[in-house]
Amino acid sequence: MKKLAALMLSLILLITLTGCSKPAEETKTAENSEGVTEITFWHCMSENAGLILDEQVKLFNETVGKENNIHVTAVYQGAYTDATAKMNNVLSTGKKNQLPDVMQMDATGKVNYLNSGAAYTVDAAKADDAAFDTSVLMPAALANWQLSGVQLGVPFATSTTVMYYNKTLLNEKNAAVPQTFQDIAALYPLFKDSGVSLYADLPNTPSLGNWLGQLGSYLVDQENGNSGTAATLACVDNGALLTFLTAWKDLYASGALENTEGSLERFAAGQIVFICASSSKAAGLRDTIGDKFEMGIAAFPRVNHQAMSGSTASGSCLVMFDSGDAQRKAAARTFVQFMTSAPVQAKIAAGTGYIPAHIDAAKEPAYQQLLEQYPDYAVSFTQLTETPGSMRSVTVGPAKDFYYAIQNHVSDMLTQNLSPEETAALMADELNGLLQQYSKANP
Repeated sequence: MKKLAALMLSLILLITLTGCSKPAEETKTAENSEGVTEITFWHCMSENAGLILDEQVKLFNETVGKENNIHVTAVYQGAYTDATAKMNNVLSTGKKNQLPDVMQMDATGKVNYLNSGAAYTVDAAKADDAAFDTSVLMPAALANWQLSGVQLGVPFATSTTVMYYNKTLLNEKNAAVPQTFQDIAALYPLFKDSGVSLYADLPNTPSLGNWLGQLGSYLVDQENGNSGTAATLACVDNGALLTFLTAWKDLYASGALENTEGSLERFAAGQIVFICASSSKAAGLRDTIGDKFEMGIAAFPRVNHQAMSGSTASGSCLVMFDSGDAQRKAAARTFVQFMTSAPVQAKIAAGTGYIPAHIDAAKEPAYQQLLEQYPDYAVSFTQLTETPGSMRSVTVGPAKDFYYAIQNHVSDMLTQNLSPEETAALMADELNGLLQQYSKANP
């Protein structure tokens, strides 16, 4: 018995040691024992959005995936910044085999993804598979995921900035929905003694980029930092920054503008008539407001009547990583096309408030039912289809400093009664300085 026990212990130790001797960096195999290609999907959707996403992954595995011997494992990675941080950590350790095959990513990951050495870009996917079609996706949404001439990923959970308003209060005043800053200012006399703020906002990098885009200008060069590293402001010499600042100060002088960041909580409590925020907030706002008042959704306001309409796409995209395995890359392409198809995009949009990125998704029953119940949801979809692809979101190296510098200078113009000309000069000096410092630190 003792000899048998000793033999069994030796066998257990041998098996354990053999298992432990497996190299840590061993490449994942494409197929499991049943001949199914296994791929991993990192995502950032939680709560109701996460449930809807899980349903679509399950649907893929039971239909398209089953037909093509593909199985997707979805792994929640927290907020976008958390997922990007994990991607960066994996890249810094060089353990690229720990990267997923597909990842949901927002703008915070664009630069590091492109420079990772592990990116399987849409351009590369198209070169491998001519059937990988992006022509069915909204041009403005697709363009948001380009960088330095490379199509990084495809739009997935897409949003744009819209204007929410208290429809009940507006109807009580028999007032029309404003389209421009001047229109908002013209409403102030109606609400002057109502006890509510008319419009609260403090421009930042994304919103200033949108308003300058309406004036036919970029905020920074290199197409707002999308075709190369931005090195200087592009809105000073053409007068666009001065035009915006002048219109913004006029709006403040009218009494209509409250010089604070718009608060969704205050809006939902009926304390603000108009507020600009992401279209993805629509469902949550409606739930919070309940029956306190009727909420309306309008297009992002224009700087003036000469400005074009539009607001750039934001949200998140799906990117793929190069596993070095042709089967896994093919499986990733199949999964990405499924998740950006019209039916899936319509279902995700209907349940979350995101805009479906597929051009034909608006014809799907799920989205049609949403519009029947809430017709205002069509505003964000229409706005994005009408936003030209040349209107690009802003990508700069010193993103955080840029964001707060813009807010501080615009606020100082109002609180310290600086002229738009003085403010434009001060902004140009600081923002150009930030870009130059970044370029020197990151040659």
